[in-house]
Amino acid sequence: MPRIEPTSDAGQSQVELQGFDIRSFLASLPGLPGVYRMIGARDDVLYVGKARDLKKRVSSYFNRSDHGPRIELMIGQIARVEFTVTASEAEAFILENNLIKSLTPRYNILFRDDKSYPYLTLSSDRFPRLGFFRGTPAPRSRSFGPYPGASSVRESVQLLQKVFRLRTCENGVFSNRTRPCLLHQINRCSGPCVGLVTEADYAADVRNAELFLSGRDDVVVDALRARMQQASSNLAFEEAAALRDQIQVLASMQQKQHVDTGTALDADAIALVQSNAITCVNLVMVRSGRYLGDRSFFPQHAEGHDPGEVLSAFLTQHYVGIAVPRLVILQQAADSESVRAILAEQAGRASQVLVRPQGERRVWLEMAERNAAQAIDQRLREYATQDERLAALREALDLDEGVTRIECFDISHTQGEATVASCVVYDNLGMRPAEYRRYNITDITPGDDYAAMRQALSRRYGKVQRGEGVAPGLVLIDGGRGQVNAAGAAMDEIGLAIAMIGVAKGPERKAGMEELIFPDREEPLHLAPDHPGLHLIQQIRDEAHRFAITGHRARRAKARTSSSLQDIPGIGAKRRKQLLEHFGGLRGVESASIADLERVAGISHTLAELIYRTLHS
Repeated sequence: MPRIEPTSDAGQSQVELQGFDIRSFLASLPGLPGVYRMIGARDDVLYVGKARDLKKRVSSYFNRSDHGPRIELMIGQIARVEFTVTASEAEAFILENNLIKSLTPRYNILFRDDKSYPYLTLSSDRFPRLGFFRGTPAPRSRSFGPYPGASSVRESVQLLQKVFRLRTCENGVFSNRTRPCLLHQINRCSGPCVGLVTEADYAADVRNAELFLSGRDDVVVDALRARMQQASSNLAFEEAAALRDQIQVLASMQQKQHVDTGTALDADAIALVQSNAITCVNLVMVRSGRYLGDRSFFPQHAEGHDPGEVLSAFLTQHYVGIAVPRLVILQQAADSESVRAILAEQAGRASQVLVRPQGERRVWLEMAERNAAQAIDQRLREYATQDERLAALREALDLDEGVTRIECFDISHTQGEATVASCVVYDNLGMRPAEYRRYNITDITPGDDYAAMRQALSRRYGKVQRGEGVAPGLVLIDGGRGQVNAAGAAMDEIGLAIAMIGVAKGPERKAGMEELIFPDREEPLHLAPDHPGLHLIQQIRDEAHRFAITGHRARRAKARTSSSLQDIPGIGAKRRKQLLEHFGGLRGVESASIADLERVAGISHTLAELIYRTLHS
């Protein structure tokens, strides 16, 4: 008989399925909203689901016989069920999403948790700064978005620079300039830092930029036309020509918009396409009536689910924790009542869910459908290429057919300073950035690449040996015989036997001339420059190199910044932060005069002299 054990005062209970006495188990379930978790024999979470009525929903798994193969397989693995009673179905949606993100059950449809959408922002300074951010905006700043990606934001920033010539520099740089920067020289900034534009004129440009970002292009164009005519009447022809150019840029931008909504509409158009066993959900984002771009999502574990289930999973997972637009446009129904409940819960207001729209809104949805189909075609092409490369590499290196995971190591330093080792992962026909790791190398002779490589592999695969990670089928070492020998020694100490090769650049150090060095062979292997397997090695090796260099540069910059200021008596963490923020970085502090240093809050004349002498000694 099953045991029911209350585990908290919040309504959570646990049911042990001993002998699968299903009748007693179902009798114990409450007819209330909540979340249930199917647990396997190894305490692994198989599935997380929500329910308006726990008793009816969970009973359907055991009282019906028309389940698909996937559900039948899951039911056969259930060892116990846990459930949590919630106050409402909307609360169950939120809890379900949080549990799916934290537990990643194998039978749930999973979307990548990437909620770091960028926003454009105008600061509240006297001369507002144009920039973009991810996360929480600065207090009193005006934000616009979200945008689907950084490239969309940068495109908008470049347009706003070209039309309104707003500054993008940090306050520390802005307040310490004595002459205009390059952006002013190429007509991308009006030069407020050195007084080349009045505060009133700059404020007018900021207002126009706000109107433009709010979808009021017509108001902006009318204002610019009026200023152009006034300048022409005053015989200020250069100013009139500049305003004419601004109007032309805005006109060309309006022509690029696929739809002119005529209203400041905030909407997301979402389309799902399934083709060649691949499912893609594309999200087209419209803010203030302006098309900002799109993003494609490829869910995990979507096999065997109908489109409505996948779409519901996307909606409930995607909108938790981010701003919800007033209108969500869908190509097909997706448990609309539940979706509306979760959207209203997140937004704090009702959001309209429109299925099979007409007119201009259908154009956005058709765009999302085309984008999803194109994303699938591109992924299929990538898979075909990567599959060919991996097969060729396995054949060239005589690897098992089951080898799909490759890890590559590289070492980066500057004359032994701030040594960093990188480990990048290639698996399932693609790079896996979430599994990349960097290792700060310590306690070695500076510049000893062999010791650095040995330490990196010992740290990486020591954990694997203890059962804390996944062993790859192949390890690539960016380096020659010495690095390979050091890596082999580390693996021998750990007691792991994994195929390994070194990737040396060859005598001429040209791409395509790489030498592949084996631990147990004297002669290196040379693959033809057009060999698909070599192309895969180059791709992974270059990514390891990039990842190592970026980590090394960050560590080196941090070390130099902290050491040069930390060693000055009287400069603690707070004053160090004030100096760096005021001057825009260590280089700005180094170039500052004693009088400039005194202007920073908390820096006396004596301390300013000490800082200046220390940095220029």
